[in-house]
Amino acid sequence: MSGRAKKAVQTKKTKSVKSGLQFPVGRIERYLKQGHYADRISTGAAVYLSAVLEYLTAEVIELAGTAAHQNKKQRIGPRHIQLAVKNDEELNKLFAGVTIAEGGVLPNIQAQLLPKKTAAKEAVEDTRSQEF
Repeated sequence: MSGRAKKAVQTKKTKSVKSGLQFPVGRIERYLKQGHYADRISTGAAVYLSAVLEYLTAEVIELAGTAAHQNKKQRIGPRHIQLAVKNDEELNKLFAGVTIAEGGVLPNIQAQLLPKKTAAKEAVEDTRSQEF
């Protein structure tokens, strides 16, 4: 037997696994470096940006899933994302200048277009509600 000792095989851990994120930290770091946004980019910046993107994605997907469930659908479509973003105050501010293709518009009927109640109908409704 030779005098060489066998080296333990070390498995590589990705930066995403180390940081506990689903989004690719290494790829985002590469894009930050290729974009020439600064002379030097730390790994911490890529981890932070990945975490922010993952949080925003999870928030939008959760709200869009709720919108899809309310419409009795199994899949999230552009319409559900549009409804989720427009109904949330903070996401609406963030996505203010964004157009979502096939998203449609929020359902809204102006009060002027709704039929007006007459005084006679209101009087009849009031007397009926008081009868037993």
